[in-house]
Amino acid sequence: MSDNILLEVCVDSPQGLAAAISGGADRIELCSALETGGLTPSPGLMALAAKAPIPVYAMIRSRPGDFIYDDADLTAMLADIDAVRASGLEGVVLGASRADGSLDRDVLARLVAHAQGLGMTLHRAFDLAGPDFAPAIDLAVELGFERILTSGGETTALKGLDALAACFAHAGSRIAMMPGSGVNLETLSAIQAQLPFREIHSSCSVAADATAGKALDLGFVSQRPKRTDEEIVRTMKARLA
Repeated sequence: MSDNILLEVCVDSPQGLAAAISGGADRIELCSALETGGLTPSPGLMALAAKAPIPVYAMIRSRPGDFIYDDADLTAMLADIDAVRASGLEGVVLGASRADGSLDRDVLARLVAHAQGLGMTLHRAFDLAGPDFAPAIDLAVELGFERILTSGGETTALKGLDALAACFAHAGSRIAMMPGSGVNLETLSAIQAQLPFREIHSSCSVAADATAGKALDLGFVSQRPKRTDEEIVRTMKARLA
């Protein structure tokens, strides 16, 4: 395993962005609404992130829910890619599925063509394509993705270790496999012991105090809010060294 393992931290706020950078993250996945798995970040957050000293990849996901996209969804996501390019960020995080869970080659091909010149990560829509992930890996390679973010089709990377190991074996050196979901200081060692990853993805978050009062009552605040923790980022980075 390389001594130089890259830590990607997903964030959805200016405060999370600052904490991840201060803690020593190597790359940012920039989102809004992480409680729904991450949506496209706002133009303002992208503009702020464009000043970061590390690469920032923006999520391209127009709405919560599944990854089965119609023409209206696709139009929105193409415009979101334009916004990422205009902001000066380094890359995008993409994914699209068919009803059977397999990757949607046609939608992905259009998104990828529109994102030429930007770095590209295939997001966890990939996790719906199992249990045989080989065709999805081959398609990601064919389309030119740099990496695949995956939990091996399970709710967490720790639960998906066997499938992840098979994915690493099939991918070889053709594309990076980046474990994500449930990656934290408690699970990192077990994942490190089983997988030859060179990149890993984590929220590096802790529970935040829910805002009391009417904002919570009216549904403006998540019931289980989290925040990126600078010290967790720093500790995780040290353990990867």
